Amino acid sequence: MAALRAPDGCPWDREQTHESLRPYLIEETYEVLDSIDRGAYAELKKELGDLLLHIVFHARLAEEEGLFTLADVLTEINEKLIRRHPHVFGEAKVETTDDVNKQWERIKLAEAGKPSLLSGVPKHQPALNRAYRVQEKAAAVGFDWPDVTPVWQKLREEVDELEAEVSTGQRIKIEKEFGDLLFSMVNLGRKLGIHPEEALRATIEKFTTRFNYIEETLRSEHVDLHHAGLERMDELWNEAKRKEGETK
Repeated sequence: MAALRAPDGCPWDREQTHESLRPYLIEETYEVLDSIDRGAYAELKKELGDLLLHIVFHARLAEEEGLFTLADVLTEINEKLIRRHPHVFGEAKVETTDDVNKQWERIKLAEAGKPSLLSGVPKHQPALNRAYRVQEKAAAVGFDWPDVTPVWQKLREEVDELEAEVSTGQRIKIEKEFGDLLFSMVNLGRKLGIHPEEALRATIEKFTTRFNYIEETLRSEHVDLHHAGLERMDELWNEAKRKEGETK
């Protein structure tokens, strides 16, 4: 990377900044996730290398600016891992994963520069993931229902409130209640051990596969997708489900 950034290096690499690299970093992260989802471990090896490249790239930029080096990055994460795992590197005792999570949050909150428990949850991430992390952190300090039963009750309450606001036609209030319902769904998923981002991604893939089947079948029948009609498309949707071996 030092050679690429040198005066006689690559023009593109020399032009990059922390800000200009942001979209590529996000893209590479999603490519890593895609490889994991597909179990494509040969690709995962390559994608992890691409992601690592961005860490090296940002560290190099910081070094050129006199801020920190890659060695500093590695030293800091090593120190953090040791500091936040006193049950491994110290004398602390924990029994469960829940104990570990609570201990982690206590240590993190006590560290310098942590004004709020939720301040460490990045705002610029998918909203479902952010909701999950916010709830997870609050739960780590005891702000959580003891089991899933009251979550079901809250979910039904939010559905009723959304339905009531829809009847008024007031968009701002409808949007608020819709958000509350989504937040409650995330909470339900968390209590059931289901990550909402992963669950929704799987459902989107399932929908995409079935809709592709509809398109391909209609194309083979020389029927325009726009003129096929809901009844025919619904038939093909159910056919796609049967081919998957699903019953409902």
